[in-house]
Amino acid sequence: MLTATHLSTADLCDGHEQQLQVCQPLLRHFGGREEFQGEIVTLRCIEDNSLVREALSEPGHGKVLVVDGGGSLRCALLGDKLAALAVQNGWEGIVINGCIRDSAQIAEMDIGVMALATHPRKSVKLGCGRRHLQLNFAGVYFMPGQYLYCDADGILLADAALEL
Repeated sequence: MLTATHLSTADLCDGHEQQLQVCQPLLRHFGGREEFQGEIVTLRCIEDNSLVREALSEPGHGKVLVVDGGGSLRCALLGDKLAALAVQNGWEGIVINGCIRDSAQIAEMDIGVMALATHPRKSVKLGCGRRHLQLNFAGVYFMPGQYLYCDADGILLADAALEL
């Protein structure tokens, strides 16, 4: 487990470069917490956030939800109500290969949120998508159970929790 109180992806890269995947800088910070880390939970859903709600309704202490929305810029997969649900259930962060909405409200919440952009349109709710699978975006592979480390400099992935 990371033992420092201040997360530094630069220091982790310096100390563990061979053990890390480094995400391409495609995603932007939207949450009130810029630094976050945790065990990855994955799901894939395109323009349907039903499974996002389902996942964020579960306890998320020490976890980061990684959502592959296919890079869609046509609607949002996360809004203020789902972000508040994530905070209530203890999630550390949410990383979305897609859009969010209600960004001003999410910026005030104690949760890390990374996404491509904002979009005012909500998603459909048809229950489509899959959970607990390997995802590939931002030049890396996200696997359930890996650890994600995020700060102002970027996002790192490791197969196991790291010590600084």
